[in-house]
Amino acid sequence: MSTYLYFILFYFLPCHLLHHHLLPSIFILILKMIYEQQQQLQNQMTIRVDFRNKANNTSSSNDSVEKEKLEIVDLSGLSLMSVPNPSLNLITICKLDLSNNNLQSIPESLTARLLNVVVLDVHSNQLKCIPNSIGCLSKLKILNVAGNFLAFLPKSIENCRNLEELNANFNKLITLPETIGFELVNLKKLSVNSNKLVFLPYSITHLTNLKVLDARLNSLRSLPEDLENLISLQVLNISQNFQHLETLPYSIGLLFSLVELDLSYNRIASLPDSIGCLRKLQKLSVEGNPLVSPPMEVVEHGLHAVKEYLSEKMNGGHKSPPKKKSWVGKLVRYSTFNGSMRNNNNQNIDGNGGGNSPTRDGFAMPEYQTIDALASPRYVGMFSPRRLLSPRNIFSTR
Repeated sequence: MSTYLYFILFYFLPCHLLHHHLLPSIFILILKMIYEQQQQLQNQMTIRVDFRNKANNTSSSNDSVEKEKLEIVDLSGLSLMSVPNPSLNLITICKLDLSNNNLQSIPESLTARLLNVVVLDVHSNQLKCIPNSIGCLSKLKILNVAGNFLAFLPKSIENCRNLEELNANFNKLITLPETIGFELVNLKKLSVNSNKLVFLPYSITHLTNLKVLDARLNSLRSLPEDLENLISLQVLNISQNFQHLETLPYSIGLLFSLVELDLSYNRIASLPDSIGCLRKLQKLSVEGNPLVSPPMEVVEHGLHAVKEYLSEKMNGGHKSPPKKKSWVGKLVRYSTFNGSMRNNNNQNIDGNGGGNSPTRDGFAMPEYQTIDALASPRYVGMFSPRRLLSPRNIFSTR
């Protein structure tokens, strides 16, 4: 801004105005502009605080309402190499934003004193670990550690039992804490995409409040069984695990709250038939897979066709192509079996009347035999070339 003003002053002002008696005023103006610019830069380093009143109601109606000032501290985008010592009392901070800096570590002592923090955002830094003292943040609901160099999350994170959203995208995570799902029972969104995860811990199947699970762009080889316990899950994205993910558990079709399912760009050849049971499913992405079941011609007709195909296959009612229909079925269809069934008392069940005619293989044969009756499998077999030309028939004595 100041450079632009210099240009105006020295190039656009008429030269005859730049007399010696005007020079002091011009220099004063320039110095003033420089000071204002420096003051503006300094203000960016100050803590931006938003005071919010929090009322704590007591059980007794006679007690006065205490108001506690909770503060939002924003130190994002300041190219900080280390966390400054704030002049504020850390216990009063409800949201701390340290994102988009150059932080390589966060002091254990700092995290341990953020006892009232609800939102902690440290994304887009150079952190290689999260302090173990994060387990002290019992009120923490949102934790964003995306865009760092984390290879693991501390086990103490399981103590943040009020955590509802965990964003650990774009790190170097190889594994997640084994018991994370047993402890973070209030977790609603888990985002761990763009990492190096090979497996998801079995304990995540206990996250009954989880609504979004994003594990794309990893190296997943399989998913945990018992996914049906994720009764609130609405969005599941396990796409782009490329050459690693080949199969899906049957229980994926028991996620009855599922609305979006992204399986694209994996090595999945067959979808579980149970996916046909997902009545709330509105979006299914399967491109980039070597699918055989359902075939691609079914997939091209959209989600409804895929669900119908899988449902029929699961119920055993999937219709085969006409050329593969059973020839026995054709015989039945065209009434080749001409006769009526008899019950155990040798009475017609489905007959053409009366019935003392002889029975043979559960069918009541009429007194005369039609050409249809002779075309039954039993009679056709009697006149087959293999049977007529067998050594037993050729050399048998009569």
